[in-house]
Amino acid sequence: MGAYKYLEEMWRKKQSDVMRFLARLRTWEYRQLPAVHRCSRPTRPDKARKVGYKAKQGYLVYRVRVKRGDRKKRVAKGIVYGKPCGQGINKWKAVRNLRNIAEERVGRKCGGLRVLNSYWVAQDAVHKWFEV
Repeated sequence: MGAYKYLEEMWRKKQSDVMRFLARLRTWEYRQLPAVHRCSRPTRPDKARKVGYKAKQGYLVYRVRVKRGDRKKRVAKGIVYGKPCGQGINKWKAVRNLRNIAEERVGRKCGGLRVLNSYWVAQDAVHKWFEV
């Protein structure tokens, strides 16, 4: 088995002691960084290569933090209109998944670049992190 196969196996066993410890460290570190952060290299090189990353000039990796859970309706000062059934603010389900939202955010931030693909990196109770 090659090195990437071993990496893949390691990431598959997320409940192992080592991976749980690493996840705790990583989530703490990621929380200190801005929501869209340029990484020097991918956290999961095996996964990055599968989705089209190559270690050469012109390929960049960004780590994006997205809030988990339901979305919030954008209303000015809580003023809502219409029937009572449409007056909820807090429990709006997102039409797109969180990974898609992460890809869009990087696309907006880096207009001159093209988003190839993305993959999950870490999550805690509040956030999910993706590398795009």
